[in-house]
Amino acid sequence: MGRVNKYPEEFRREAVELYRSSDRPRAEVARSLGIADGSLATWVAQAERDEADGALDVDERAELERLRKENRELKMDREILRKAAAYFARETNR
Repeated sequence: MGRVNKYPEEFRREAVELYRSSDRPRAEVARSLGIADGSLATWVAQAERDEADGALDVDERAELERLRKENRELKMDREILRKAAAYFARETNR
């Protein structure tokens, strides 16, 4: 079960927009809003990922995350197989 968000989505969007439109440091903007700098940093990073993903809908985002996870797993599998092939190649040449 996921964690309940302390701040509404609209507040998060507005905080990110305030930070982006301001020339003040992120920590100062966060302090003025009464939130942790880390929270604002997370929201800004998430907004940047959302924009990079082309503002995907929920289903597309879930599929993208699933595919990214599968891609990481396949890369690990490939690396393991590459190392195993190199090991067995060395063993057969002895």
